[in-house]
Amino acid sequence: MNNESEMINDETENINEQTEKINKETDKRRKCSLPDEDEMFDLAELFKIFGDSTRIRILFVLFDSERSVGEIAEILNMTQSAVSHQLKILRQSKLVGARREGKQIFYFLADEHVHTIIRVGREHIEE
Repeated sequence: MNNESEMINDETENINEQTEKINKETDKRRKCSLPDEDEMFDLAELFKIFGDSTRIRILFVLFDSERSVGEIAEILNMTQSAVSHQLKILRQSKLVGARREGKQIFYFLADEHVHTIIRVGREHIEE
């Protein structure tokens, strides 16, 4: 009976240790407030937009002032068609806004968040 009692105690101790490990892992997950999957997917998609050097160049051109497609194309030595294509992606991602003045459309960084992302990214690589 003593052996059986020792075996049960060992099993109970083992279960208690496993339960403690599970509880610690659960606590770690609770402390780490991960966004939901949709939000993480959207964030990953946003960062993909910044993964293209042409789009980054366009964002830098727009950093201080709004410009037309023609101005951006001239500054970057690109075709207007290529610039327009990238601006469409940047607008769909809500990184760039546009306003019409007569027949011309002027593009600008959508908000202060975009300025901040570019500024902080630049500071990070310059460290």
